[in-house]
Amino acid sequence: MNITDLFNSDLGKQIIEGIGQKTGTTEKETSSVIASAVPALLGALQNNATSTDGANGILGALTSSNHSGSILDNLSGFFTGSDNSDGKGILGHIFGSQQKELEESISSRTGVSSGKVSQILILLAPIVMGYLGKLTQKNNVENTGGLTDMLSGMLGGTAGSSILSKILDQNGDGKLGLDDLGSFLSGDKKEGLGGIFGKIFGK
Repeated sequence: MNITDLFNSDLGKQIIEGIGQKTGTTEKETSSVIASAVPALLGALQNNATSTDGANGILGALTSSNHSGSILDNLSGFFTGSDNSDGKGILGHIFGSQQKELEESISSRTGVSSGKVSQILILLAPIVMGYLGKLTQKNNVENTGGLTDMLSGMLGGTAGSSILSKILDQNGDGKLGLDDLGSFLSGDKKEGLGGIFGKIFGK
């Protein structure tokens, strides 16, 4: 299942519209931030899933009632709510101290203020987790291998052409390794996150 299927659907349009109304960003701004943020979210999750403890933690989250996918059935309720604790918790767990750098990098690429990017990410994270939770149930994903396969295929294509691979294969060896994600998140490459996103999305 390609993650772009979600955001190209009628449901995806509702998500973009709802996030835009909540954060005060235009459709174009909201879409551009999402285009940069989703690969980062999935890439970090995939990296965490490379360890048994990490994979079990992610599976536990995706099979919990919080991320069962019910959020997609009540988007209006989600957007009218004021509790951002789930989104903040997800981002803090996935990106840790690198969250601010990610927000600034997405801001630099999209022209959307880092404050607005932060708001969008907080709303986007539970939606992505809910979508993954629904897929986990649908595909009966119960182990580390199944989870890794699902995450690696979320952005479609082969290792040489998928957006996810282009993000994570920073050393150019055709494999997605811990050193690749380390470079991606830490920004220790000269080009930084903004340059990576620019390669992927054509800017």
